[in-house]
Amino acid sequence: MGREFVEIFDEWVHTYDESVSGHDPEYKAVFENYEEILTAVAKKAKGPVVEFGVGTGNLTAALLQEGLTVTGIEPNGAMRSVAAQKFPELDIMDGDFLAFDLPQKPNSFVSSYAFHHLTDEEKAQAIQQYADILPSGGKVVFADTVFESAEAKLGRIVYEEGEGHANLVEDLKREHYTTVPALEMIFQEHGFDVTFTRLNEYVFLIDATKR
Repeated sequence: MGREFVEIFDEWVHTYDESVSGHDPEYKAVFENYEEILTAVAKKAKGPVVEFGVGTGNLTAALLQEGLTVTGIEPNGAMRSVAAQKFPELDIMDGDFLAFDLPQKPNSFVSSYAFHHLTDEEKAQAIQQYADILPSGGKVVFADTVFESAEAKLGRIVYEEGEGHANLVEDLKREHYTTVPALEMIFQEHGFDVTFTRLNEYVFLIDATKR
């Protein structure tokens, strides 16, 4: 359920905001246009919102800027502590994409840079859950690393190997980055209309509306 990656963030919590700000050259392309990506997610969401993978609260801030009511779900204790210090007024609860409590029914589920922690099978299970909860017109708005095809993913790995980006290559091989056609099929099979908009070399905005 993506929980196998939780401990990575015990250390990354200390440098995460620096990484997403572009100070780590190895991940610069991954986080290019980071603030614009978060804003794009927030502007597509409809409140009340459930945010998965709150992390240090960067997307949370963008959602609040849009005047949305936010419930945060975060599996890593260190990240939850950081976010709770930033937003003491919010509910930020232990949970993940597949296991979570809801204080109220949301109109949107949102996330940034996190859905790839799930396998494609788990992604389908998650989207089925969201379809069961959301009203007609409800939204799933995710920004995440997705590839146009399996060939494109392999090509990107080869490119990053050539650049000497060993850590990024390890991430690309280890985690469950999927493709646009695979995600499109999952959403459509579970009753969503979905569009994909490329926001940088790695990230697509996934904007799904329940039929």
